[in-house]
Amino acid sequence: MAGIDGIRNKIDPVKEGFGPYDVNLYTLSADEQAKIKSLPKSLDEALDALEQDHAFLLEGGVFPKRLIEIWIENKRKESRRVNDIPHPLEFEMYYDL
Repeated sequence: MAGIDGIRNKIDPVKEGFGPYDVNLYTLSADEQAKIKSLPKSLDEALDALEQDHAFLLEGGVFPKRLIEIWIENKRKESRRVNDIPHPLEFEMYYDL
């Protein structure tokens, strides 16, 4: 549905700063790098983005608003649960006495 939304609203990912980029990104100046947008890097970032923009999911009554709210709420609980558990590398680095 996000793809259809992009087509309907003529959203150009290149103009929005999402690439594609046919250059070595690490050689760009700091100003040029600052123009590059990235997709969410974590579940929490993805949920933040979904909370801010989910109108495209409501079009045509495909998903009721309450379902999206409940889904986000449940995924936030899952994320907190995962984030509260130390990663195996943390055990290796800090708990190996």
